[in-house]
Amino acid sequence: MLITNIKSLYGTRETTQLLRGKELADFPSLENAFLEVENGRIVDFGKMANAITEGKKVFDAKGKSILPTFCDSHTHIVFAGSREDEFVHKIKGLSYAEIAAKGGGILNSAKRLANTSEDELFEQAMVRVNEVMHLGTGALEIKSGYGLSLEAELKMLRVIRRIKEAVNIPVKSTFLGAHAFPEPYKENKEAYIKLIIDEMLPAIAEEKLADYIDVFCETGFFDEQLSEQVLSAGAKYGLKAKIHANQLNNSGGVQLGIKTNALSVDHLETLGEEEIKLLGENEIISTLLPSAAFFLRMGFPPARELIDAGAAIALATDYNPGSSPSGNIPLLISLACIQMKITPEEAFNAATLNGAYAMEVEKEVGSISKGKSANLILTKDIPSLAYMPYAFGSQNIEKVMIKGEWI
Repeated sequence: MLITNIKSLYGTRETTQLLRGKELADFPSLENAFLEVENGRIVDFGKMANAITEGKKVFDAKGKSILPTFCDSHTHIVFAGSREDEFVHKIKGLSYAEIAAKGGGILNSAKRLANTSEDELFEQAMVRVNEVMHLGTGALEIKSGYGLSLEAELKMLRVIRRIKEAVNIPVKSTFLGAHAFPEPYKENKEAYIKLIIDEMLPAIAEEKLADYIDVFCETGFFDEQLSEQVLSAGAKYGLKAKIHANQLNNSGGVQLGIKTNALSVDHLETLGEEEIKLLGENEIISTLLPSAAFFLRMGFPPARELIDAGAAIALATDYNPGSSPSGNIPLLISLACIQMKITPEEAFNAATLNGAYAMEVEKEVGSISKGKSANLILTKDIPSLAYMPYAFGSQNIEKVMIKGEWI
């Protein structure tokens, strides 16, 4: 297929690298362009004046624009049922921690998941996955963590494996058994850590169910010491670390991420000057989740300060039933621009190429580059890139291509 008459072809790169600091401000584009797809991959692109149409199936973009699909590197998209009752509790003034203390939050989702079959979990999750793909997501990381028992964690990870097999986009699986302490282990945390290390991890490794290991390093959940125990155990099975860090408190997650060579530290709503400096100086990716901060009415991550310090930021949805029940990346980009004062170019880079790096699929997706999968977004007739986050209530995506096929 030859796509012709593209008004702006965004995210064009001959070679790619993780973008840091000022590099995020450049979202390169070609005006009045063509793009050629063969066997599901990008084989060529350039100025319309150089397009050869003879003998090719032509799709006329009619002056609309094309972007690489989004890469959502932090989701909990496999879950059982919604939690809008807790949403009402939040409106009435209860905090995230207070809801968790009353048996809500993660433990609420764990109870529901334990009583839901693998087939039903898969069917529910696939509805969400298909929805986000039509909203422009072309790569997805999915975490476990609503199981909190050997049987239920394996069930979640098997569902994620089925999703990998069912969709034509890169999907990465993360084991998050250290998401919360189940009720029977509230007073015996070491016993739950032992369950994770001695039973869950060997079973997961045997079935090759996970690509990464994650931990909720947070006051009242897993402190630095317990988090490091879990991550070190995962490393023995070849699972690279990703960390829920500094969401509710400045709890040492950033320092632990650097110490354990984590791929990313995610959330980062509560950072001090030391943490911002460290994230600017180290290779680790800072994955920001502004829709979670929005939904919980928390302060937003200091994206501007992180970029100015030279950090590599990614944007992801944190799609989950409790604190971010949305996988809508176009809306997420609007929140990032409006509430975190980053430019549209910075936001799109963070949600595409850097998102791809945050789940190690950068050779496959994340930019318009020859040889990469033809995972593309065709916009509606928009005047500029900035119009997409500006018109935050509009659906500005006309259609999405996955591996050379419109979905």
